[in-house]
Amino acid sequence: MSSETSTKDSLQADAFQAESVQPWQFFTLTGLAGATVLVFVAVFVWHVDRPEAILLSLAVGAAAYAGYAAWRTAEPLSSEEAEMTPPSVSGRARAVLEREKLLTLRAIKDLDFDRAMGKVSDQDHAEMTGRLRARAAGLIRQLDSAVSYRETIDRELSRRQAALAPCAACGTDNDADARFCKSCGAALAGRA
Repeated sequence: MSSETSTKDSLQADAFQAESVQPWQFFTLTGLAGATVLVFVAVFVWHVDRPEAILLSLAVGAAAYAGYAAWRTAEPLSSEEAEMTPPSVSGRARAVLEREKLLTLRAIKDLDFDRAMGKVSDQDHAEMTGRLRARAAGLIRQLDSAVSYRETIDRELSRRQAALAPCAACGTDNDADARFCKSCGAALAGRA
């Protein structure tokens, strides 16, 4: 897969996410619409003074915020486990992140060396290393959260199961590099 294709795919995914209504947008729009309707009804139908109308509007906004907070609290409990696992970084993206992490760590070492040589002031060193360390920590977190151990384990298991060699004497499956059966001790065909 070329980088151009992967870039187009990621842009399409971002565009899809941008087009769909996010929960916070729904609650914000609902709160604004409810507050607007309530203020118009309060002022023009009920003939309520402005301070009371403002308080009613704030109450509707607070209710919308409370609804969003309740949704944020309940959403992780109702979502499936597969949706909660972070997407795995594969191939080129992982290599790019690893390279960027190494370059960031190397930049920190170079900056420490420059400070020790007197080329960088302590204030500049503190500011630049703070930013570099935050960047490195973010990259490490991104790499760690993207590791899909289940996929790695499943791939390794299927590779090992495909390489199993059955014993001709007892039928026990043995590892591909085994020379003797782990059950009966007989020499495996073509390996002894």
